[in-house]
Amino acid sequence: MPDPDRILATLRRAIQHFRNTPGRRGRIVSLTDVSEVLVCGDLHGNLENFRRLLTKANLAQNPQRHCVLQEVIHGPFHYPAGGDKSHQLLDLLAALKCQFPRQVHFLLGNHELAQCTQRRVAKGDLDLNQCFREGVGTAYGRRAPEVYSVYLELLSVVPVALRTPNRILLSHSLPPASKLENFDPTALERDVSAETDLRPGGSVHSLVWGRDTRAETAAAFLAKMDADLLISGHVPCDNGFDTPNERQLILDSLGATACYCLFPTDRPLTLPELVQNVHTL
Repeated sequence: MPDPDRILATLRRAIQHFRNTPGRRGRIVSLTDVSEVLVCGDLHGNLENFRRLLTKANLAQNPQRHCVLQEVIHGPFHYPAGGDKSHQLLDLLAALKCQFPRQVHFLLGNHELAQCTQRRVAKGDLDLNQCFREGVGTAYGRRAPEVYSVYLELLSVVPVALRTPNRILLSHSLPPASKLENFDPTALERDVSAETDLRPGGSVHSLVWGRDTRAETAAAFLAKMDADLLISGHVPCDNGFDTPNERQLILDSLGATACYCLFPTDRPLTLPELVQNVHTL
């Protein structure tokens, strides 16, 4: 069993680091002291791809490079005794945030939001929320409720969007056209998200659950967010990335074709230039 006291201390330090991240306003972070950003797509508990990303990021040798991770829980990796092992990646993410508090960022995804709000998300007949809790129980035994509670606290404070100096927005997804009229960017600037923002139709829920990648939807969303380009995850990509419209890059970092993007922030970029900076793990 991992040492629960040690992981609890790490998680609580990480929570404070997320709250104190430079450039944070509510749950949006405007990146500062940055020359490059390495951003990945959904990881879903893939520890090997996470390790490869850390090697590519090489944060210790690149102090003005920032690393952005997303969608770390609810994966295909399970304990023999039962339960999802993806909490291990949440543990490692917390430790990484403690090691590089200014450079490491984690975007809330729809699976993390579902776990926080206990709104069922399933794969086939498998309840992914329950499977995650079972995995925490397998790892931490009688201390599992305490650890699980702090996991939820961590997920409640991580950012939902990041801005770069060259007007690129990073978020897990974007609201569908049907939700855009009521989407309120100022709701993302609250330190504590209102319950209504986390429910279906709310601004945070719409931001992480939408799958509308039409050009007009992306353009309207970016206009609301005062940004030029969007980098997101959420949508599986056979080739590790996709450009469904002229304003959006989607990254997928889970499978064998996992991709990431390492791009400069000191000058304006076009979408083709972003694509030139996409690499396979």
